[in-house]
Amino acid sequence: MDVAALSPAQARARFRAGERVPTAGWCRGWTQANLIAVPAPLRYELLLFAHRNPRACPVLDVGEPGAWSTTLFRGDLRTDLPGYRLYRGGEPVADLDEVTGQWRADLVPFLIGCSFTFEGALLAAGVPLRHLEQGRNVPMYRTNVPCESTASLSGPLVVSMRPVPEELVSTAVEVSGRYPRVHGAPVHVGDPAAIGVLDLDRPDFGDPVELRPGDVPLFWACGVTPQAAIMASGVEYAIGHLPGHMAVLDVRDDDYRVT
Repeated sequence: MDVAALSPAQARARFRAGERVPTAGWCRGWTQANLIAVPAPLRYELLLFAHRNPRACPVLDVGEPGAWSTTLFRGDLRTDLPGYRLYRGGEPVADLDEVTGQWRADLVPFLIGCSFTFEGALLAAGVPLRHLEQGRNVPMYRTNVPCESTASLSGPLVVSMRPVPEELVSTAVEVSGRYPRVHGAPVHVGDPAAIGVLDLDRPDFGDPVELRPGDVPLFWACGVTPQAAIMASGVEYAIGHLPGHMAVLDVRDDDYRVT
């Protein structure tokens, strides 16, 4: 079955059964989200960090301590994503297929908006998506742009990059700008070095994507930013999604579109 035609429940069942793939292009029309689960004492600090950095950390939903489902995600957050990353003392210590045994009773799950949400709209507007064409995970990079910090959390802005033909750059900016709650318009267009990205072929997360002649790199704020803050701040314990391997929500992309 075409993965774009799957419902969220069908996709989650496949991930629960062991399918491990990036989720760009899955469940057309359904919203995807980043997962970060932190110990309860840090939840308000993370909310404040998100409030101060809304382009990178748009909070869509928050669960109760120990909960493994939320209002917008009616599956099991411990098993129904296609990949997880476990952090101890700010260090990524394991990439896991499921985290049932690692999900502590004090963990508070946050679902953060994802730029995959507007990819369908980009395609509908004629903007090609090179990572889908090339069968790769979207590339993501740490920048030299610092996020606005809190007492316990700080770190760099992380961006996702999509090469866009020069004549379609304004279209991509306009279309994605209609989705402000899931990162919105790009935070940077053009020269990667201006934001501290020195080699597009060496992303910090995801896969390198080949630019075609006439392509311009566009950079969107990325929901992996909280994981970068977890690492930079030495948070004692956290669970995130494997970058590019998202939570598929029970809410539609169009619910986040503004006119």
